[in-house]
Amino acid sequence: QVQLVESGGGLVQAGGSLRLSCDASGRTFSGYAMGWFRQAPGKEREFVAGVRWIGGTIYYADSVKGRFTISSDNAKNTVVLQMNSLKPEDTAVYYCAAAPVGTAQSMGVIPQRLIEYWGQGTQVTVSS
Repeated sequence: QVQLVESGGGLVQAGGSLRLSCDASGRTFSGYAMGWFRQAPGKEREFVAGVRWIGGTIYYADSVKGRFTISSDNAKNTVVLQMNSLKPEDTAVYYCAAAPVGTAQSMGVIPQRLIEYWGQGTQVTVSS
């Protein structure tokens, strides 16, 4: 049984930092890209960042470039999203995801119905 389990969400003031972790289990993810999406209240779920499991290519949404950093630890089957300089508009439920695509950029452009695995989500709230 494949599981993606997120942790690390919470409440932080604007300008602060949070670190989200995603523990992946149940299969090998070679050939996959792993990443993070988010969904704010009343809005559609959107891509945030992705990393190819093997090869490590990385891709970010324009809204988080320069503030967020995604990384993977293949030995621990973990994907981390370090979020700095947080803004109130970053408030959302953040989801870990895995897709059988060749590049991290593909994860940001494919229809979300093609994302094969999703975590349960973790809430991030940024107060002004």
